[in-house]
Amino acid sequence: MKVSGDWLTRPATQTVLQMLEAGEFQAFVVGGCVRNALMGVAVGDVDIATAAPPDRVMELAQEAGLKAIPTGIDHGTVTVVADGIGHEITTFRADTETDGRRAVVRFSSSLAEDAARRDFTMNALYADARGQVADPLGGLPDLEARRVRFIGAPLDRIREDYLRILRYFRFAAWYGDPDQGFDADALDGIARGLDGLAQLSRERVGQELLRLLAAPDPLAAVSVMAQTGVLAQVLPGGSALSLGPLLAEEARLGLAPDALRRLAVLGADSPDLRLSRAQATRLALLQRLTGSAERAAELGWRHGRDIARDVLALRAASLQQPVSEADLRAADMGAAAKFPLTARDLMPRLQGAALGAALRAAEASWIASGFTLTRAQLLDDLHD
Repeated sequence: MKVSGDWLTRPATQTVLQMLEAGEFQAFVVGGCVRNALMGVAVGDVDIATAAPPDRVMELAQEAGLKAIPTGIDHGTVTVVADGIGHEITTFRADTETDGRRAVVRFSSSLAEDAARRDFTMNALYADARGQVADPLGGLPDLEARRVRFIGAPLDRIREDYLRILRYFRFAAWYGDPDQGFDADALDGIARGLDGLAQLSRERVGQELLRLLAAPDPLAAVSVMAQTGVLAQVLPGGSALSLGPLLAEEARLGLAPDALRRLAVLGADSPDLRLSRAQATRLALLQRLTGSAERAAELGWRHGRDIARDVLALRAASLQQPVSEADLRAADMGAAAKFPLTARDLMPRLQGAALGAALRAAEASWIASGFTLTRAQLLDDLHD
């Protein structure tokens, strides 16, 4: 079996692969790029695995006139730049020691050893410069069946890095076939390794959870996370009950998948996930507005069309009833409206706190009117 595509055949990538092969070392693109190419999914990063030791990769790059950066040379990774494109090249490795968060590795010349330390069979697929696929662990049948399966004993892979519990559900959401259910051995290993999730940094957990929730349909994965106790471990107080209704509303309203919107519907209060400031601010806003008394028109006016629709969808999910067309129209009208008064219209007659109170009262009347009151009408009301 072969893979192909610009990501592989472009001159820069071919130059790097041929550089390694000319040094008489095996060299393969590996992991997500091969998996996605075989599934017909867009390829992102292109990672390269090789039998060449990292110091030899540096030498080969320099001999070929390419820039070599010792990105993580102690762990076997060197970045080689060709035609302005960086290629991460990692020497074949085998784990010698793990603590559930990171591994101590030794370099290897064996493709089979390198494959055995990876997480899932569908990620242990390699392809050479000509696109010929190497499948040392039988990952192709799993990929064709859209079956996410750990390499070897699931608990052993999980104990190497407990984040693999969340990665399992992320890959199930993105690449698995929900109609087949979930691998029983994987779920057994996850149940036995559940306590190890407490060892992970909240930042790693948050990043992985957002990647999972960004999948087109994460409902099956999140539901099984709840059933196995994983959701309670990573998101105390969270529940998957309203996720299905939210996904239905997203589809009905044409809302693109949004991880933060979906995180909000899971209902955890102030989740400690080490989100970026922008992410944390938006999540807190969605959670606050979902429980607020602000009507659709006011949501649109104060927060814009996108936030208003997010909040309306979240409210609908919690009530398990669709957003009304009237609310959608009101939110859109509010988002497009322009308040006809300014502070200058009320000055110098009003100043300070009185000015602020008058503007707020006028704004409330204007919103209540459906944004129909004119500047003159608002001024008349204030003068009465």
